[in-house]
Amino acid sequence: MQRLTRRAVFCLTLLSAVRAGATGIAVQVQDATGKVLPDTVIYVEPEGGAPAPKTPAGTQIEQKGLKFMPLVSVVQVGATITFPNNDKVRHHIYSFSPAHKFDQKLYSGQAATPQVFDKAGTVVLGCNIHDKMIAYVKVVDTPYFAKTDGAGAARIELPAAGKYVVKAWHYNTLGGATLEQTLTVKAGAELSTAVFKLPMKPVVVDDASL
Repeated sequence: MQRLTRRAVFCLTLLSAVRAGATGIAVQVQDATGKVLPDTVIYVEPEGGAPAPKTPAGTQIEQKGLKFMPLVSVVQVGATITFPNNDKVRHHIYSFSPAHKFDQKLYSGQAATPQVFDKAGTVVLGCNIHDKMIAYVKVVDTPYFAKTDGAGAARIELPAAGKYVVKAWHYNTLGGATLEQTLTVKAGAELSTAVFKLPMKPVVVDDASL
């Protein structure tokens, strides 16, 4: 019954996307057991060519309830991210990731310096005061990207028909792998579809929650 439910959700998601009538792709992401995977980054690159230029849109990652929100963000190369602290305590946020290193000393409110993410890659954020705070930023060199929703589904509209490489990345993928598929996208009423099954790391149980 559970498998049928997942399959029904997937089919309904794809059907609603197809009815929208735009050129693009609809993607479903699952783990190896068929469980849907929210917060998977999906990004699309034209095969054999550079994506059309686009002004990167900025975003924000707030701190609230001693957590980074959202847990996963995806931005285009060159985007600016702000880090408002909406907690009652100060945070000291940082990243040691090669794609973007920074160190924002203790602050509260809106005092953090906005960061420009100018290199493609994966950026892991932490807090030097609260060790359990973590977040991920996937910086991609394409304007065509999305993040899967609670049903593990995502939709990306594209400017024209053609061959595209579709990539899927999840922060908990075994070995940090990014899986990819090549799709031929047709113009008009039908979206191309892709299903990814990602190998995931075992879930670590926090002893403090037991």
